[in-house]
Amino acid sequence: MPTQEALFKARQKGLDLVEVAPKAKPPVCKIIDFNKFKYQEDKKQRAGKKGIKKQVLKEVRLTPFIASQDYQVRLKKVQEFLSQGHKVRLTVKFVGRQITRKKFGYELLEKAAKQLAETAQVESEPKFQGKLLAMVFRPRKSSAEKKDKCQK
Repeated sequence: MPTQEALFKARQKGLDLVEVAPKAKPPVCKIIDFNKFKYQEDKKQRAGKKGIKKQVLKEVRLTPFIASQDYQVRLKKVQEFLSQGHKVRLTVKFVGRQITRKKFGYELLEKAAKQLAETAQVESEPKFQGKLLAMVFRPRKSSAEKKDKCQK
């Protein structure tokens, strides 16, 4: 139908002429209430965003001379966060004169990286931010997929 005729019919009904598929040959238009159409489109977009889970960055703090049992407890917590699909920042905090022994902090993070190799992937290498030495891990895709299968 010609554009002018379609516009005339839309105005008679008190509605709008909306182009639905502009790339089609010929372009497809509908006679509808534009405000209602816009509301429904926004509603579809909001529904699509509901399923998307925002990834959270969790932080676990250590000290360079941490006891082995405390280290194991913190490592379990890191693995728990990774299994939930969160990113984890492992931070080694240097207090007082400990800053002169940076090597122990690097060794601690390397040890953690080796133990978390199955469940986590290193996103950023260890780097200093003031008195903190930080390293970021993200979950491997296989562990996140296992979690999704378990929930279904």
